[in-house]
Amino acid sequence: RASLLDPTDLRGIPYVNEGTAHWAPPSFLPNDPDSKGVLFFDELNAAPPLVQASLYQLTLDRRIGEYVLPRDWRILAAGNRAEDRSVVYRMPAALSNRFTHLDFEADFDDWRNWANQKELHPLVIGFLGMRRELLFQAPLDGSRAFPTPRSWEILSDHLKSLGFTTLMDEVAVGTVGEAAAIEFSGFRQNALTEEQVQNLLRDPENEKLPEGLGDLYALLSYLTTQANKAAVRKAAGKLLSRLPVEMSVLLVRDLLKVHPPFMADPNCAAFLQKNSDLLQ
Repeated sequence: RASLLDPTDLRGIPYVNEGTAHWAPPSFLPNDPDSKGVLFFDELNAAPPLVQASLYQLTLDRRIGEYVLPRDWRILAAGNRAEDRSVVYRMPAALSNRFTHLDFEADFDDWRNWANQKELHPLVIGFLGMRRELLFQAPLDGSRAFPTPRSWEILSDHLKSLGFTTLMDEVAVGTVGEAAAIEFSGFRQNALTEEQVQNLLRDPENEKLPEGLGDLYALLSYLTTQANKAAVRKAAGKLLSRLPVEMSVLLVRDLLKVHPPFMADPNCAAFLQKNSDLLQ
C-alpha cells in the first residue's frame, strides 16, 4: 500500500561495502531477472506527495538508483477518486503523466459472481438483484455509512452472525446507511425463508416456486453457495425446467463456475441441449 510507505522505503537503506555506500532495496521489489509479475501500488494517491515523487524514476525508468526492475514486470496502481470523499492527495502531473488512467464502476453481475464464490448471505445477493442501483451509492454530506460492495459484504457477515434479530436492523443502518437499510429490512421480512428453501430441496418438482425477483436471486445464490452438496445439485437440476428460462440460464452458469462436473447432470445436459443459443 503506497499510503503506508515512506520515501526511503522504496530506495532502501544504505550500507558500506569496501568504503563505498550502496543501497539495499526493499524485499518487496523483485530481484530475479527471469521472474515476471505485477508490482501493484494500492492507494497511490493517498500516499503523501513525497512518496508519490519517489515513484517518478521507478514508474518511468523502471529503476531506483542502483535497483533495476526485471524486464517482465509491469507496474499498476489504484486509488480512490477525489469525488469519493476519501483522503487523497492531488497526484503530481509528472507522476500522473506516467500512467494510463482508467475509471472503474461497480458492476452487479461481476459482483454477484464474486459474492456467490465468497458465499455471501443469499438474502443480500437476492436483495441487490432486485435493487442493483444500491450496490454502490456515493456518500452524502455527513453520512458515515453508505452502500458499497464492501459494506454489503460486511452486512452479510453481520447477518450470518446475528440472524433475524431486532439488533440486525440497527446494525444494517450502521453498515449500509439508513435508506438502504430500510429497504433491505422490508425485503428481509417478506423474503424467502430457510424453511421454503428446504422444502424446495426436498421436493423440487412439486413445491411452489418463489415469485419475486429478489427471492429468485436468493434461491439461486443458495443453490450456488451449497453446490458442494450432491442433494443440492440434484435439486438444482430438477428446478431448471421449472424456473423462468433466464433464471435457469443464470443458475447453470453459476453452478458450472463453482462446480464444473454439474454439466454431467442429466437435467443440466438436457437444458444445455435445448437452450444452447441462450448460453453462448
